[in-house]
Amino acid sequence: MHPILKLVAQRLALSTLLLLAASVLIFAGTTILPGDVAQNILGQSATPESLANLRKELGMDQPATTRYFNWLFGALQGDLGTALTNGRDIVDSLGGRLKNTLFLAFWAAVVAVPLAIFLGLLAVRYRERWPDKLISAVTLASISVPEFLIGYVLMYYVGVKLGWAPTVSTIYDSMSLGEKLSAIALPVTVLTMVVLAHMMRMTRAAILNVMQSAYIETAELKGLTSFQVIARHAFPNAIAPVVNVVMLNLAYLVVGVVVVEVVFVYPGMGQYLVDHVAKRDVPVVQACGLIFAAVYIGLNMVADIVSILANPRLRHPK
Repeated sequence: MHPILKLVAQRLALSTLLLLAASVLIFAGTTILPGDVAQNILGQSATPESLANLRKELGMDQPATTRYFNWLFGALQGDLGTALTNGRDIVDSLGGRLKNTLFLAFWAAVVAVPLAIFLGLLAVRYRERWPDKLISAVTLASISVPEFLIGYVLMYYVGVKLGWAPTVSTIYDSMSLGEKLSAIALPVTVLTMVVLAHMMRMTRAAILNVMQSAYIETAELKGLTSFQVIARHAFPNAIAPVVNVVMLNLAYLVVGVVVVEVVFVYPGMGQYLVDHVAKRDVPVVQACGLIFAAVYIGLNMVADIVSILANPRLRHPK
């Protein structure tokens, strides 16, 4: 088998095993959550008989292993179960929520990824000078502040004081693209500030590592400008670690939006998850956790495969 195909197959198998392990952890974690869904549904005045009947109806009287494998086989067939609190199909409820979360993550990535790469290139061009130090200081300061604090500060000054953007980021299918982008301006800004520093610094470090190579010196001797050397010769050869860090941060944009969605009352998966954690709705929490894990592991797998494909020693084995 070709080395690239072998490595890709290994990554696929490893990702499948990781997702399976994540499903076990998610199910175990939700099983030991304090509280009783049946008690929440029927209230404190429920009789022991009615509680026992509801637990049996919900399948909560079965052994944990039986419930896990029933849940896992259902998820593999696209059936994530039914919400205990309202009886609605979870897949139907999650469809729009997942679309909204991906919409928010996509536009945050559209802003953050090019900006991070540009700032990384700029920092390398002026390394150890004031532009490099300023970029590093500002991005590090942004990542050091909790995202909920950044969100509330922007909400107060940009949304309330200046009135430049809405403070509640509610979107509907009937809204135009422009209206949706206006509604998510503040959460996109928060997410961009959170992931920008990591991507910028990794881009800078990867390019600086490549700048020590002999072919860079040859390019400089040809009379190319510093920015041409960096953009045309250094950056393409540093693409593998840059892709890795970009994919990791894209995964965060999808998985780590819970706090931002709650702050801005955004109708995404994060808000949906928090609402049902408070209700002890275990099937919904399990479904959200499994989807988040699948997205995170999937994007990491894509990053690994791109890194493999970007390696010339694997593309052209001797």
